[in-house]
Amino acid sequence: MKKINSEILSLALPSILANITVPLVGMVDIAVAGNLDSDSAPLIGGIAIGSMLFDLLYWNFAFLRVSTGGLTAQAYGKADFAEAMKVFVRAVGIAAVSALALIAIHRLFVGAAFLVVDSSEQVRDLASVYFNIRIWAAPATLSLMAFKGWFIGMQDSLSAMITDIVVNGVNIAGSIVLAMGLPSIGYEGMGFRGIAAGTVLAQYSGLLTAVLLCAIRYRRQFALLRGLDLMAIFKGGETRKFFVMNADLMVRSLCFIGIYIGFTTISAGFGDLLLATGSIMMKLLLLFSYFTDGFAYAGEAMTGKYIGAGDKAGLRATVNWTFIWSMGIAVAFVFIYMVGGRWMLGLMTSDRAVLEVASGFLPWLLLMPLVGCPAFTWDGIYIGATASREMRNSTLWAVLAFFAVYYLGILIQSSLPTGCPLSPETIKMHILMTAYFAHLLARTLYLTLLRRKIL
Repeated sequence: MKKINSEILSLALPSILANITVPLVGMVDIAVAGNLDSDSAPLIGGIAIGSMLFDLLYWNFAFLRVSTGGLTAQAYGKADFAEAMKVFVRAVGIAAVSALALIAIHRLFVGAAFLVVDSSEQVRDLASVYFNIRIWAAPATLSLMAFKGWFIGMQDSLSAMITDIVVNGVNIAGSIVLAMGLPSIGYEGMGFRGIAAGTVLAQYSGLLTAVLLCAIRYRRQFALLRGLDLMAIFKGGETRKFFVMNADLMVRSLCFIGIYIGFTTISAGFGDLLLATGSIMMKLLLLFSYFTDGFAYAGEAMTGKYIGAGDKAGLRATVNWTFIWSMGIAVAFVFIYMVGGRWMLGLMTSDRAVLEVASGFLPWLLLMPLVGCPAFTWDGIYIGATASREMRNSTLWAVLAFFAVYYLGILIQSSLPTGCPLSPETIKMHILMTAYFAHLLARTLYLTLLRRKIL
């Protein structure tokens, strides 16, 4: 057991250190927007809707990280490094072509999106500005998904950590400086546009870092590509497996998109104030997951390795200890949210109206770690097992649970007598939060029931 725990920690801790910077990026973006103007709700809403549009695009390509990580980990377990390199080339090639296609259609996409997304005209204009700047980071963003999956599959969370820290560090500093300026040297900043420009700068900085790390650490592995027919890498049985797995994962991504868009667009219909509140709460709710995800990544890498090596005992021990470590993080975050939730909220915005409304939703923070942790941990394990069909089906149940609980809640609310001290919109926001938690429970229950298939 000591060996298993040592492996888990050696993989998880660098990922956690990198992941700590991930929520800071979103929090800083919202905090910068929240302090650019005294009326910050439209600016925060513009960030929320703009970010949602990118999630709508990029979650369709989550397979670039997920399938690359699982397939690479299994190749690593078999000591088949030539196959690991083929997986990498496939992923990066698909990333490059996909990014160019996204840039080509981005204006059509924004126009179509706002036929569905309901928001105020001011929020829509700000979100469009944000999107049209940040889209130019697409080649770097999609390529980095492939790099990160490959690093994790190669049991190299250190390279993934370095890349993430560069991306997120440059993003934080770049967004602050480009948006708010440096008065000491006479630079006034770009205002709201600077937040998106900081993200573009960060993504290309991260891509350069990943390329340099590969050149330094993996020269021997990349030498295996010499003499290979690169076009042949995109043909054959392994390529078919790659695309079949990606089809399942794309359905999974579409389900997540449905839930996330559902959450954001439904909350947008409650007005700018509750849209801003929902955006802030989602950032705080997911803060703990960046710690739990460190153990999910470790579980992913080690599950794939032990399946590739045919080591059943190592696989079972990995699953058991990954859950023990990640649930420990969950319990710790219940206490952190209990003590520091209100302080965290104050960091996100200085708008008194947003603060007052969001304070009523803080109790949800205490429930999130215990409900979300098992779902996130199982995701990592199933990714390592390349069990894409089971992952796809779990999210189909999740999206059904999300919308069923929300609309059932609205139906129940409409039949209740009037006189509640909360506004109807605030009650609906609480129902929406309940629906979000229902989708997490659905994923957890389904993946837990099917665990015997991979163990």
